Amino acid sequence: MSKYFESFVDYVAVRNPNQPEYLQAVREVAEDVIPYIETQAKDLIACKLFERITEPERTVSFRVVWVDDSNHVQINRGYRVQMNSALGPYKGGLRFSPTVNLSVLKFLAFEQTFKNSLTGLPLGAGKGGADFDPRDKSDSEIMRFCQSFMTELNRHIGGDTDVPAGDIGVGEREIGYLFGQYKRIQNNFTGVLTGKGPSWGGSFIRPEATGFGLLYFVERMLYEKQDTLKGKKVAISGAGNVAYYAALKAISLGAKVITISNSNGTIYDEQGFSQEKLDYVNSLKRNLQDYTKRFPGEYHAGKKPWQFACDIALPCATQNELDEQDVKQLLKAGCMCIAEGANMPCTELAVKAIMKAKILYAPGKAANAGGVAVSGLEMSQNRIGQQWTADKVDGKLKKIMQEIHDTCVHYGKDNNGVINYMKGANIGGFVKVATAMKAQGYV
Repeated sequence: MSKYFESFVDYVAVRNPNQPEYLQAVREVAEDVIPYIETQAKDLIACKLFERITEPERTVSFRVVWVDDSNHVQINRGYRVQMNSALGPYKGGLRFSPTVNLSVLKFLAFEQTFKNSLTGLPLGAGKGGADFDPRDKSDSEIMRFCQSFMTELNRHIGGDTDVPAGDIGVGEREIGYLFGQYKRIQNNFTGVLTGKGPSWGGSFIRPEATGFGLLYFVERMLYEKQDTLKGKKVAISGAGNVAYYAALKAISLGAKVITISNSNGTIYDEQGFSQEKLDYVNSLKRNLQDYTKRFPGEYHAGKKPWQFACDIALPCATQNELDEQDVKQLLKAGCMCIAEGANMPCTELAVKAIMKAKILYAPGKAANAGGVAVSGLEMSQNRIGQQWTADKVDGKLKKIMQEIHDTCVHYGKDNNGVINYMKGANIGGFVKVATAMKAQGYV
């Protein structure tokens, strides 16, 4: 790598100490974007445009105090990272998880900058959340926490300023409590949050969007190779919305889904999952081992899905869940495609191993952009006071995912016709943001 790359990485590391997830995300993008800048857009070096992209426009940290069902006072920490508004209002999810910290949210907001740019919609980038774990809480406790969280957050967001959505630990229930508190404080009904229920301003297909979009992207990658999903064995990690709807769409496109997992272990079903089986998995919550009481299959405690032979691997759980050793197992068993349904689920070494093997690889900033794409469509529906049909939204989602794919091909195809989707996504997402930032001056 060049001296500029080395000095840039050192610069970011010094300014962001003890933030490994954020530094990992920045290095991953810089490896593609800096060579592009040095050969195609040298004028961006002098104005330090890439350095500016890595600095959030605003970072807010706040105390969240609430009372649990035992009448004990609890204290959590809330955040909102408003990363980049060059293309539109800040847009990105809220994550409630004990794993939330500033490094994780900055990496997510940084990735969101390029992901939102790739959608072609007028969306800036942000991310937020709290170190609150909703998994063992009652509905009343979750409501009280959300109300306290929004009491502070409301002053930093707005329909034309910052429009949060859900993420891990924040589903339609949490969005409802957050939206209700915002509406009570601000005294207006506005599209300030996406992921709302369809009966109160939400969009159809929003719960399905990330999983469906992931498969639309994979379908397009295979089409580029004159191949299809029909008959392919698919291993999926995760047991939440993304994994569920990715599995449903894969099945509908003729693939056989053989795994579902959570942090405790993996279900392997050699016969393949059906919608009935997936619905039963949903009903089990975290007790996936009970699957074998009703359906033939195997439960592997403490194991990942990547030990099972598959054609396509879809990590849909969380960051850095698929490592270099997992890649070796997948390659040995004949895996020909890895596509990210989660945000940065592959470690740095895993990505390098995938790229070296030259199999199909779809980075999350491209492949899982379906969620924010439909969030953007929800914003459009709110602005014009309409609700589009599920078929119309799904059609728009599929078109957006195909256009993201084509952008990756445009910037990622080499002279031999080989497509580097990571490079294409990084450069394609960067170009649009950089053009807007340059036009808007030193802000």
